[in-house]
Amino acid sequence: MSRRLWAAPIVLCAALSLTACGDITRFQTAAVPAASPAAKPNRTVAQSPAAEKEHERILSSYGGAYDDPKLEGLIGKTVDRLVAASDRPDQAYKVTILNSGAVNAFALPTGQLYVTRGLIALACDTSELSSVLSHEMAHVLAKHASIREDQARQAAVVTRVVTEMGSDPDLTALALAKTKLTMASFSRAQEFEADGIGVGISSRAHFDPFGAARFLTAMERNAELKAGKTSVDPRTQDFLSSHPATPERVANAQNTARQYTSPGSNERDRDTYLAAIDNIVYGEDPSEGFVRGRRFLHPKLGFTFAAPDNFTLDNTAQAVIGVREGGTQAMRFDVVRVPAEQTLGDYLNSGWMENVDKASTEDLTINGFPAASAVAHGDQWQFKVYALRFGSDVYRFIFATKQKTTESDRNARETVNSFRRLTLEEIQAARPLRIKVINAQPGDTVESLSHRMAGVDRPVERFRILNGLDAHAQIKARDRVKIVVD
Repeated sequence: MSRRLWAAPIVLCAALSLTACGDITRFQTAAVPAASPAAKPNRTVAQSPAAEKEHERILSSYGGAYDDPKLEGLIGKTVDRLVAASDRPDQAYKVTILNSGAVNAFALPTGQLYVTRGLIALACDTSELSSVLSHEMAHVLAKHASIREDQARQAAVVTRVVTEMGSDPDLTALALAKTKLTMASFSRAQEFEADGIGVGISSRAHFDPFGAARFLTAMERNAELKAGKTSVDPRTQDFLSSHPATPERVANAQNTARQYTSPGSNERDRDTYLAAIDNIVYGEDPSEGFVRGRRFLHPKLGFTFAAPDNFTLDNTAQAVIGVREGGTQAMRFDVVRVPAEQTLGDYLNSGWMENVDKASTEDLTINGFPAASAVAHGDQWQFKVYALRFGSDVYRFIFATKQKTTESDRNARETVNSFRRLTLEEIQAARPLRIKVINAQPGDTVESLSHRMAGVDRPVERFRILNGLDAHAQIKARDRVKIVVD
């Protein structure tokens, strides 16, 4: 859910000025030019008005910049080493850490690079992070933006047409996401080229080039862990969807790395990396609203509600989405603009939703807040809709069920009735989850350490993925590992 909960601007990656888009999940082979002599790092990136606008859109859509001087210092030193090993040491780069739990990174053709804190938290050492940064630098060096100019112009047309289609954020998001995936399919050769160049740059900068294969594996495992969640957020819909199968990417990354060195012979810099990410925020930023189990809380706006049993909640850029196990029921919670003089019953019957049974409209009071409800019928789904006025905002619950039952009615009613103000104590206690780096003690196991994790589902699997451990790896005393704490 966005800062103000209504639909946030959607970044159409690969359009106009982005040279790369989506999660960094593509590595292949290509020749690497000889390095030029080392030059003094240049971090002054020239910004055109279009690039500045794109930068602001990215910040708006990804929660703004994440401020962490220690982490910024590590990334700056890593980029400096990579630049010195590239064939364009005069090219300037500036890295912005995005305050988002998504696993994502991309670049503007000017040399502005972006990595989310979610990606940083997933990586286990500096060589894995360097594989992402060098891949995005390769897109800049190969001038892929200019090659894709025609496709970008097409995307701009689609964006304009979609924007004029109306205010339905789901429709807009779906159209933009489809455009993004279509464009990505044209760029595979460019991705393969950037993969090879990036692995080569990392190797020549004396980072372990096998970090690319390890991080690809981590991202695939992370995606599988999230596969059970249903999301309409276009920023996560294209995860791994428009690039070659992961085994192919991992194999190519490994083959490219072997051209430069043997496994284990270059620097991973694990201890320095773990020290830099210790205490980094993990997952959602509570100030923007967050999910804890079946409950959604928004400390800044001061409310909370709980989803029904057996529902999984997903906080997206457009709305909070809930899906019942088995997919027979779903819910959406968002904010809508309703004039103060318009009654909530009139809003429900104003035509924004088809087939509303006007006779079913009912004025309500829910926990002291004015509200209204109505029923709507579709071909395959039945809908129960609530609008609730909280301060100057109107929040909307939409419940969908394939077959109306006593349970579906109860789920809708109990969820809406759980909407309430947060207490001052609850607001003050709404702290973000963080990554904590600890030393394993004698007797510690994957299972015992995962049980110390807070606020995450499937803790054993998540612990293994966060620490780059396969299904059979075990923990030894004094190993430094990441856990999630509150």
